[in-house]
Amino acid sequence: MNNVVIPAAAGIVKHDIANIALAEKGKKRILWADQDMPVLAAVRARWEKEKPLAGLRMSACLHVTAETANLARTLRAGGADLMLVASNPLSTQDDVAASLVHDFGIGVAAIHGEKPVTYYKHITMALAHQPHITMDDGADLVSAMLFIAHDWLDKFDPEKQKPLRDWAGQFTPDQRKHLFDEVIGSMEETTTGVIRLRAMEKDGVLKFPVIAVNDAETKHFFDNRYGTGQSTLDGIIRATNVLLAGRKVVVAGYGWCGKGVALRARGHGANVIVTEVSPIRALEAAMDGFAVMPMEQAAQIGDIFITVTGNMHIIRREHFLVMKDGAMVCNSGHFDIEIDLVALNEETVQYTPNVRPEVEEFRLKNGKRIYVIGGGRLVNLAAAEGHPASVMDMSFATQALATEYCVKNKGRLSPKVHPVPRDVEEFVAATKLASMGITIDQLTDAQVKYLSGWEHGT
Repeated sequence: MNNVVIPAAAGIVKHDIANIALAEKGKKRILWADQDMPVLAAVRARWEKEKPLAGLRMSACLHVTAETANLARTLRAGGADLMLVASNPLSTQDDVAASLVHDFGIGVAAIHGEKPVTYYKHITMALAHQPHITMDDGADLVSAMLFIAHDWLDKFDPEKQKPLRDWAGQFTPDQRKHLFDEVIGSMEETTTGVIRLRAMEKDGVLKFPVIAVNDAETKHFFDNRYGTGQSTLDGIIRATNVLLAGRKVVVAGYGWCGKGVALRARGHGANVIVTEVSPIRALEAAMDGFAVMPMEQAAQIGDIFITVTGNMHIIRREHFLVMKDGAMVCNSGHFDIEIDLVALNEETVQYTPNVRPEVEEFRLKNGKRIYVIGGGRLVNLAAAEGHPASVMDMSFATQALATEYCVKNKGRLSPKVHPVPRDVEEFVAATKLASMGITIDQLTDAQVKYLSGWEHGT
């Protein structure tokens, strides 16, 4: 690391969690999830013997849930010295965080409902861990490294960035350039993060290789589609107890997450409307049998609005002003900026928090009421428990094996966004099928020869 000595930041400890007394409840939740994660368990069993991550420090910025806890246990079994922080202020399960610290000896800095300054304090703790490998769900760790290395922290809200500023300020500009020279690589878990990382690559500022775990078929085909579909509606129903049948549900975005949400909403009997900016995805939604229209039009007739785009201000001031009285709005994309909450507050004359748990009422100047679920953050984690363990089994097994691949190829991967190797995906899928008691056909020698040749004509 070019002889850069990283001082311990004031107040940095091995963990910063809500309540260690919650550990027993959290352990039960972790072990319950583990029963439905056989692929990850298989990886963990091998890693306990082989220790592919021995001697490596890891920092992970992920949703601190029971499923993530089993990934953390796997990384620890592989020999990694792990520090886990939250990737979203509302996604932490405090009992799980307590159990990871108390029962599994893993450093965790995550508190459900933490304020932005605490969130960035925890990001700082992850950086102060001096990681060789990072894991991200939204690219916040990699972004923080980039901002510090290039001395770009002045571009951001001073209050949010204060912990990073305080820590980075202990180094000279030259030292900051070399703080993260020992990073072997990073794993990125979500669509939003991959978008940000590809932008970094395009601008030539990415400093180390990143594996786009989100782009793996064993991740987005299942996690994004089936996991987001089920858990998003779970969050809406838990928070509101609303009947979806017969309602007009507007799904903004028809990527893999939007496909899953639309599919599950239709299964509940909802009349689903899709809004899109991509003509190809809009055409796909139409041929899948959904109504497709601009948000300007959908805003006037929708009952429940769900954003799943990874972009900002999908629902804006002009949309709030034409919504029905009692319209419900939520987000299942990564960041809360998908909904323009600033504009909503500016149009509000009466605000009532907690009309139900995780539901806020905004009475507008025009007299209509709009309800925001989960504070505009990930509704499936703010108001429910996130994706089911079975689907996260594949995502996190892919995540773990991509980490092993990155370590084995240290120094041979260029500083850009890389795909997950195909053999990793084939292993995860085959192991999952086996755990489900499903067998499939195998190619015959003649079929292999036919597919690899060109001699056969019509």
